[in-house]
Amino acid sequence: MKKEKKKPEVEETEKVEDQPEEVKEEETKVEEPSEEDKLKEELKAEKEKYLRLYAEYDNYRKRTSAEKLQIYDDATARAVKELLPMADSMTNALAQFEGKEVPEEFKKGMELIAQQLKQSFEKLKVEPFCEVGDTFDPELHNAVSMTEDENLPQNSISAVYQKGYKIGDKIIRHAMVVVANA
Repeated sequence: MKKEKKKPEVEETEKVEDQPEEVKEEETKVEEPSEEDKLKEELKAEKEKYLRLYAEYDNYRKRTSAEKLQIYDDATARAVKELLPMADSMTNALAQFEGKEVPEEFKKGMELIAQQLKQSFEKLKVEPFCEVGDTFDPELHNAVSMTEDENLPQNSISAVYQKGYKIGDKIIRHAMVVVANA
């Protein structure tokens, strides 16, 4: 009886080995991806690489564009900073003509030069700021003295010694002011 039991086990293993080759091939086909699946995976990987590269290039383009604008604003600010003393002198000269007898042609010529300078600043997007009565802002204004004035509110500007200038949010020169009721 012992022999009989061993025989069926051997027969079962032989039966597994005697299975048709088609069944074995199907098992291997299921395990191996088809050529089409391989190509789809490659295409998917290439698309992902392309999208990442495109996004990286787009970020690079935006960053360099912003850097170019910043460089332009910085260069403009440096050039304008050198012209500001001339603008201040022109303003002071025109203020000195008030109430004095000056040849009309001379006064008119100075006004035209001041107007051209103002138009040039506008083209470069340079804006003057700071007027009497504005609220004092330490980020925009440089307080050179303080005074008491009942006609002005607290922390307001009572006098402007030198106008401030800016390009967009970039300050070219802080305004020099007198602060009232600080």
